[in-house]
Amino acid sequence: MNLQQLRIIREAARCNYNLTEVANTLYTSQSGVSRHIKELEDELNIELFIRQGKRLINMTEPGHELVIIAERILDEISNIRRLSTVFSNKEEGALVIATTHSQSRYILPKIIKSFHEFFPQVLMTINQGSANEITDMVLSGEADIAIYNQKNSHTAIVNYPFYRWHYTIIVPKNHPLTKEKMITLEMLNRFPIITYRPGIFARESIDDAFAAHGLTANITLNVQESDIIKSYVELGLGVGILVNKMFDSEHDTNLVQIDAEHLFSSHLTWIGVKRYQLHRNYIWRFIQLCNTELSLDEIKARALASEDKLNIIDYQI
Repeated sequence: MNLQQLRIIREAARCNYNLTEVANTLYTSQSGVSRHIKELEDELNIELFIRQGKRLINMTEPGHELVIIAERILDEISNIRRLSTVFSNKEEGALVIATTHSQSRYILPKIIKSFHEFFPQVLMTINQGSANEITDMVLSGEADIAIYNQKNSHTAIVNYPFYRWHYTIIVPKNHPLTKEKMITLEMLNRFPIITYRPGIFARESIDDAFAAHGLTANITLNVQESDIIKSYVELGLGVGILVNKMFDSEHDTNLVQIDAEHLFSSHLTWIGVKRYQLHRNYIWRFIQLCNTELSLDEIKARALASEDKLNIIDYQI
């Protein structure tokens, strides 16, 4: 057994058993990948993959178990190689964050400003993407930290709570809803609604809230970004349902925000890092700046603990 075989097993799972893609990722040949898999199966005397002819279509139960072990071994080897980097020039280096446009635009600026005051020599990069792209960037090592709107279920990622949010209603000035003391879903549904497309910011919870009252939300426009919702509401095309953190009273002066916390459930935004991975101290500090209720010791312990030993904490934010 060797490290290349473990890398191949891990990449096979990541690449949906496409050996050509595995070979390209590891800069080797497809025939070499197949040979390594066969040699490892012969050595262990078990089949690791379910095959359809010569094509791999899934993993056997021991194959799935081996992927978990391989991930852990390869991560520890990566940590050994990172030791000199982690413990030298502790306040210099790079920090890459994978997140969405809305988090970059509305949530991160003040945190990044504070972080820069502590670590002015750290080069920061923000990569924007979809939920799946954000996860892939962290798993591949392309990003150090992920920030996403819903808790990541991938076993190789450790989640920390960032902030709690709820939906708010936005309308143009002098809109009829501004004269109401308490908005109901029935009132809201009299107007065209502009909000996030399905899959963005737990959009399904909006539909669920209406359905619980026997209503179908009068949504006429689904969009990707909070800025777009506000733009179309300003044009008078409808009433916006927006994440409250994405409303900026200093800049959104043509709009009025109406409380809707009583209409829709609240949600958490999360921070994620790859499990078992060592980081420079400034990366742990960035997470702490995002959530000051977390101690540095807790942040590190959760990231480096195995999943079966991790005490699941019911975070209150």
